[in-house]
Amino acid sequence: MDKAELGRRIHQVSHLTGEFRLRSGITTTEYFDKYRFEADPVLLDAIAEAMVPLVPAGTEVLAGLEMGGIPVVTALGRRTGLPCAFVRKEAKSYGTCRLAEGAEVAGRRVLVVEDVVTSGGQIVLSTKELRTLGAEISHALCVIDRNQGGPEALAANNLQLLSLLTAAELRA
Repeated sequence: MDKAELGRRIHQVSHLTGEFRLRSGITTTEYFDKYRFEADPVLLDAIAEAMVPLVPAGTEVLAGLEMGGIPVVTALGRRTGLPCAFVRKEAKSYGTCRLAEGAEVAGRRVLVVEDVVTSGGQIVLSTKELRTLGAEISHALCVIDRNQGGPEALAANNLQLLSLLTAAELRA
């Protein structure tokens, strides 16, 4: 499936209109319900296949952010063969008490994977935490960049945002 067709399918499945409050606090009349494309195994597999060429050379671990980044990183890991880490918003207070479960991130080149990026706030927060654990992170990869400040916020934190699609491309 080419990128244009993939964009049409994602838009068809996940684009909602109405009034929505985003994690960033912004209120919008347009929303991409990531769970709708993540819950479709055929579409999620096509998304992962299209994301493979965007994974920077030398990446050793894919780190999916809770919660929406987890299905994306799992599908991408299946396509790339790279191990995955599953990153919580905060370390749990029981069991292993870890922030990142799965693959070890310390001393490894890690690619942060997210579903939809608006302001980039969660990527910035999670990257800071992962870096304190010893992860080497220079890039983040997302399915949809809403073009609402995410790339700039990440750049201010020494991160480059790579995106499969932008909101503008999905509207086209």
